[in-house]
Amino acid sequence: MKIQLDMYQTIAVAVVVLMLGKFLKKRCSVLERFCIPAPVIGGVLFAIFTCICYATGIAEFEFDDILKEVCMVFFFTSVGFQANLKVLKSGGKSLIVFLGLVVVLIVTQNFMAIGLSKLLHISPLVGLCTGSIPMVGGHGTAGAFGPVLEDFGVKGASTLCTAGATFGLIAGSMIGGPIGKRLIEKKNLLSTAIVEDDSLLVEEEKKHERHTSMYPSAVFQLIIAIGIGTIVSYFLSMTGLTFPIYIGAMIAAAVIRNVGEYSGKFTIYMGEINDIGGISLSLFLGIAMITLKLWQLAELALPLMTLLGGQVVLMFLYAYFVIFTVMGRDYDAAVLSAGVCGFGMGATPNAMANMQAICEKYVPSVKAYLLIPLVGSLFADFLNSLAITFFINFL
Repeated sequence: MKIQLDMYQTIAVAVVVLMLGKFLKKRCSVLERFCIPAPVIGGVLFAIFTCICYATGIAEFEFDDILKEVCMVFFFTSVGFQANLKVLKSGGKSLIVFLGLVVVLIVTQNFMAIGLSKLLHISPLVGLCTGSIPMVGGHGTAGAFGPVLEDFGVKGASTLCTAGATFGLIAGSMIGGPIGKRLIEKKNLLSTAIVEDDSLLVEEEKKHERHTSMYPSAVFQLIIAIGIGTIVSYFLSMTGLTFPIYIGAMIAAAVIRNVGEYSGKFTIYMGEINDIGGISLSLFLGIAMITLKLWQLAELALPLMTLLGGQVVLMFLYAYFVIFTVMGRDYDAAVLSAGVCGFGMGATPNAMANMQAICEKYVPSVKAYLLIPLVGSLFADFLNSLAITFFINFL
């Protein structure tokens, strides 16, 4: 029996799944502790249900997921608006250095994925499903690039990327705290903890104040950026390379944001744009999760675990030795190392949870609380999308 849902029914099911995920997250402390997104919680349960129905021959579900693309473009356009060059400049040398380290991490994750896939005698594009797409990118980037890889012939790429992102969320949360704790205690770093100026944090918080009357303007700014982005994407496609559909909108949004910041002629409603982006991400993830075909993972189960295990080892070594050493070998560097494990394998909220656990045990680190959200939220997704596009086109 085939059960077909149109786009309205599909997004309605996605919302129900999202509400189920939120309900279960509140009731289960483990899910809350690891910052697992509500759409992922409910979506995995629904995907298991559809997998059982398919395996037993009871029913096969078919969804019209056209609205998934719309929500995806809205979310990544909101990410583009966060690429503020003024903030990058005001962050000083530490922010530039840390951003460089994140770029190196993105590239290294992809080389690790490709290298292991060749050792396992599987397609490098399959390996890429466990690289920076789900690791630094998280569920949002996984859902966006999964269909792109499927267009390149990778069967079940969306399912592989989403599985990698879910694994990364948990693994990044589990190794971050212990790494930070070990560095601080083994190297006696508490004596290097200093109170830093947090004025930039306060300034950014003021910029993100919400005003109910500004939400329509924020929606209009997003739509204008998306419209301009279609033209940018058209010219990018003329290069002969394959780009994700949202890349033009991200670039247009970044340009609009910085023109507004530097000219002072118009205001970008970042608080409201962030909220709309968050709603779009939840709907996008909800639709992406309910359309997963878990049975496509069966033949790749062992290679997938090997590839993901390699990413855990890479993240541990990179955070413990590279991040800690380059960022100064002090208390702030140790907290940053814990935070990088969070967004380097999952998402910025996981990074913040890792750092919060460390800072509650010892003392606050304003430097870490400044750098991780700025790079993790504002620049990492943008740069990651460009890097992934490069790897896909040249494999």
